[in-house]
Amino acid sequence: MSDATMTSASSPPAPAPRPDRAAQPLKIGIVSPYGYPHPGGVNEHVRHSYDALREMGHDVWIITSKYGKERVDEGHVIRLGTGFAFPANGSMGRVTLGWRFKQQARELVAEQGFDILHFHEPFVPFLSPTVLDQSETVNIATFHAFGGFSPSYWVGKWFAGQLAAKLDARIAVSGAARHFISRYFPGDYQIIPNGVDLARYADAQPYEELRDGTINILFVGRLEERKGLIHLLKAYNRLRKRHIDARLLVVGSGPKLREYRRYVGLRQIRDVEFLGRVSDEAKARYFASADIFCAPATGQESFGIVLLEAMAAGVPIVASDIHGYKNVVQRGVQGLLVEPRNHRALAAALYTLSHDPEKRLRMGEAGRAKAPEYSWDSVTERVVELYREVLRGKARR
Repeated sequence: MSDATMTSASSPPAPAPRPDRAAQPLKIGIVSPYGYPHPGGVNEHVRHSYDALREMGHDVWIITSKYGKERVDEGHVIRLGTGFAFPANGSMGRVTLGWRFKQQARELVAEQGFDILHFHEPFVPFLSPTVLDQSETVNIATFHAFGGFSPSYWVGKWFAGQLAAKLDARIAVSGAARHFISRYFPGDYQIIPNGVDLARYADAQPYEELRDGTINILFVGRLEERKGLIHLLKAYNRLRKRHIDARLLVVGSGPKLREYRRYVGLRQIRDVEFLGRVSDEAKARYFASADIFCAPATGQESFGIVLLEAMAAGVPIVASDIHGYKNVVQRGVQGLLVEPRNHRALAAALYTLSHDPEKRLRMGEAGRAKAPEYSWDSVTERVVELYREVLRGKARR
């Protein structure tokens, strides 16, 4: 929020939630430390939650940081500080810095008077912890991450204990995410998964030029090491050597793009199309055009929204057998799960589905039948019920 729109630092703290707020439309601040609307799983979650909450009649704002050329404030997006990205854990980490950060956060929560502040990854420095520290209202947190030992969380748990105590409820998007965060911040975590826009994927029309009898294998994700595209490229190369008429469609961008293009070029692997970042509408059309969706991530995935997108589109899945994925895809039902980093096993699974159209159809229909469990309306209703449960508890106390 710009200084010109801030109230003075002497403004009184936001009032405690009134008892009647538990039954009325709520004023909700969603806090994302990942520079909304930059691409990523958390920001996708934030965007769809924002839309669903507003459709329910709630007054919803997004609190995030400024990256690049974004304006300070725009519409219902309020920006505090400047975000920076850096390589971390095979992906990109984020940190937000800014002058007068603490004062701005204090003025923001006092001015807006939110009934709920909902933090996505509340301990990512320094936006979320700063706003949480200044909050005088109900604080809800959703945890998305999963991985092995985390030095940053191990160090952070010694300093963030008081902040964790300010959380009135905690959500994890999966059992894997809950297991990961509870090692550092023990407590009660309710599992509420990510969601998917059912209508977008169910109604999408395929690209006619891609429906030419060639098997379309689709990858969607950031081109970074942990998403595992290199293993899919190796598997696809083996598939082509076995004379499978296939095409590999790669949707996404990232730091490994040049390396992956070089790999394909040096080996003269045919029919690999690097499509870059595409619009939501185009992505849905690529799913509608796909015969197989492949998610070869190497690990440290808490859930896998792209799996839901494939299921909503009725596309069978070949995915790595990792914690975050096997909680979404049932082995042999919606898809095949293979050992991560094993391009031979990946190629074998792709070969199996390529040769079995009936199995592809059966798995695709099983995914389409399961996808409604993860509709954004259903997921957001569960979140709102948690909001109201916490508000009722505060009112009784």
